[in-house]
Amino acid sequence: MNRYDIVIIGSGIGGLVCGGILSKEGYRVCILEKNKQTGGSLQTFAREKVIFDSGVHYIGGLDKGQNLYQIFKYLGLMDKLKLQKMDEDAFDKIIIGNDQKVYRQAQGYENFIKNLVVDFPDEETAIRNYCCKIKETCSKFPLYNLRTNGLYEEKADVLTLDTHSVITSLTGNTTLQAVLAGNNALYVGIPDETPFYVHALIINSYIESAWKCIDGGSQIGKVLTKTIRDAGGEVIRHCEVKKIVTEDDVVVYAESADGSRYYANQFISNVHPAKTMEMTDAAVIKNIYRKRIRNLPHTISSFLLHIVLKKNCFRYARHNYYYHKEGQIWNLADYTEDNWPLGYALFLPPSSKTGEYAEAMTIFTYMRYEEVAPWHDTFNTVSAENKRGTAYDTFKKYKAEILLDCVEEKFPGLRNCIQSYTTSTPLSYRDYIGNYDGSLYGVAKDYKDPLKTFVSPRTKIRNLYLTGQNINIHGVLGSSISALLTCVSLLGNENVVEKIKNA
Repeated sequence: MNRYDIVIIGSGIGGLVCGGILSKEGYRVCILEKNKQTGGSLQTFAREKVIFDSGVHYIGGLDKGQNLYQIFKYLGLMDKLKLQKMDEDAFDKIIIGNDQKVYRQAQGYENFIKNLVVDFPDEETAIRNYCCKIKETCSKFPLYNLRTNGLYEEKADVLTLDTHSVITSLTGNTTLQAVLAGNNALYVGIPDETPFYVHALIINSYIESAWKCIDGGSQIGKVLTKTIRDAGGEVIRHCEVKKIVTEDDVVVYAESADGSRYYANQFISNVHPAKTMEMTDAAVIKNIYRKRIRNLPHTISSFLLHIVLKKNCFRYARHNYYYHKEGQIWNLADYTEDNWPLGYALFLPPSSKTGEYAEAMTIFTYMRYEEVAPWHDTFNTVSAENKRGTAYDTFKKYKAEILLDCVEEKFPGLRNCIQSYTTSTPLSYRDYIGNYDGSLYGVAKDYKDPLKTFVSPRTKIRNLYLTGQNINIHGVLGSSISALLTCVSLLGNENVVEKIKNA
């Protein structure tokens, strides 16, 4: 019999961090992963011996004493990761339509202010107020600050602020507004919807410190997998859970596609909450809850172009580029077939061999799932390879060339540096990550009804917990904090938070 203290379904960053924390707390953990590779969006792949990240292109909060640093240090990650700190004066560069200037978002709040004031000399007060608003908002979230004291009321007053309104209230300069929101593809910024706290929690982490993983983010998953195994646990790949079987409102075992059963005292699902509910027919999960979870709104998906560059052709830079057409910063997801893409992000992944020139480039833009709906019934991963057909290949090629035309406007000569490229669509995200529609960041938050998209880590099933990006916010930091919240709920005390804070 496969018997453990805790079984975790899914090895995304949330599941792995839960597994790492609980292993260090003395539990025997088993993680069940359907894919060949662990890590969820941390997964990497290679083309022509060049490594690409599938989802995580940079990470914030990793300077000594910062929140993700403390979590990673506690988990034994910090001295094992190959990291590169991004440009202190520009972790992100913002490009706007026909504007010839390139605007810089810098690390460190005073440096962030100083660099923007160069381009907006009359807006220093607005920029300072913006930074104060971010820091004030972040201070309202206890676990984000690795503390446990603090009630819901503490953050209630910031949950109902929306990003667009806050930024536009601080300055009437539309160019500065566009720069401050210039990397909103990090969270799919939508006016009159996206809460300001989502913007603040994410942007703050990068202003504090911004990093890239040399040779890809999959190293995080590999180290955490080893940590769990070294503690006597298991991480089992190619193991897709199909059923969560309960008796008397308690999970007894998780059953995989091949009929294997995995028993434990406690269970955590790192799978989308709606998918999790589909796995169990427990009567204690009422239909009204199932319907609410199933109908939660999702963020848009994406189209990615992964480029292998010719040798010594495109200079490497320790920053990213975010481009949007003038006047479109808040409408990037509302593209039409005729004006797509309205914006994109450009990432240069570092490798152990990176010097003056880049080996690779990833270009990211939004794409709605409906565009790939004709191939909805196909499925293709490394573990289950299936071709989607020539029409799909033609579609991807067509979209890639349109995107390249757009990028060439700001990066003339790029095509001459391309050795080869591959693409990812919403179907790639759907198949590898396991959501319904390739959603980039899971459940879409709405400031007008913050409780509507709140998903508790606890469920009505007494020993089943949820974790991952849908519980809190997305990204490596967001999912790690979600994992911490799940562990606090499961352990029934907050002692682990103090251990992490003092690691």
